[in-house]
Amino acid sequence: MKSEASKLASYEIDALVNEHCECGENPLWDERRNLIFWEDIPNGLIYSLDPKTGKHQTIYDGDAVGGFTFQEDGKLLLFRDHDIAILNEDGTTEVLTRDIEPATGRFNDVMADPEGRVFAGTMGKDGAPSGGLFRVDLDGSVTKLWGGTSCSNGMGFTPDLQKMYWTDSAAQKIFLFDYDRATGELSNRTEFYSTLDGSTPDGMSVDAAGDVWSAHWDGFAIHRLSPDGALKESLKFPVGQVSSLIFGGENLDEIYVTTAGGTFRKGEENVSQSTPDGTLYRVRVGVKGQPRFRSRIQI
Repeated sequence: MKSEASKLASYEIDALVNEHCECGENPLWDERRNLIFWEDIPNGLIYSLDPKTGKHQTIYDGDAVGGFTFQEDGKLLLFRDHDIAILNEDGTTEVLTRDIEPATGRFNDVMADPEGRVFAGTMGKDGAPSGGLFRVDLDGSVTKLWGGTSCSNGMGFTPDLQKMYWTDSAAQKIFLFDYDRATGELSNRTEFYSTLDGSTPDGMSVDAAGDVWSAHWDGFAIHRLSPDGALKESLKFPVGQVSSLIFGGENLDEIYVTTAGGTFRKGEENVSQSTPDGTLYRVRVGVKGQPRFRSRIQI
């Protein structure tokens, strides 16, 4: 693999909102309303932004949310510490499932599939390898697919929907699986990418041509990888903890990028305004992405 320095990309990077997120994560584009949603995990906050007007607001303030999807009806399906809940339009929540697995920690990145199921990763408790990947089927039943990691992370589908990527941040690797759309089964695990620069692959998205865009925690970058796992280019950021990204915009040719390391703590009044850590960014890459699927979990 060529050195990262020889593949640096030059794009205009816009800082959109700085909520000083302790751990900004899970950016999700709402193509129906042209809004971007994201969260600050440890502070239990979810935000929305209209990029055209610049108006942003807090739409959820509660228990920590590791990830969320849009349901087909537009409501948010929240994957929290040890439960799955619906966020209603009036701000109330309705718990669907509790106590997924006592040995595991909170949920982390989640992703709906074409049939409306949800793949949901978890963290290990206190750094232990007790996290893993779960599948939530349409009837709300939860199946553990595997364990053995302390940090399950970003996922994505190949454009033909024949394969699925899954990031094991603890191993600093991205894996590729055969994906059966009819059953939701994953098989034939192979290693797709292993980081070489000491940073940690985090959230990810796949574009319409099949390139993988991987946010790198402690790497100040997003790496663009070809379908064979080769590094095509790196997008550099002024923030070290680049946590996740999603394609958005009216033509799905922009990426919205979350970062972490901000100084905000719920209940504290004094927040430093001098650091870009925890900012939501936008990069106009001119590459078309794929829309994310919506969940259809029975309520």
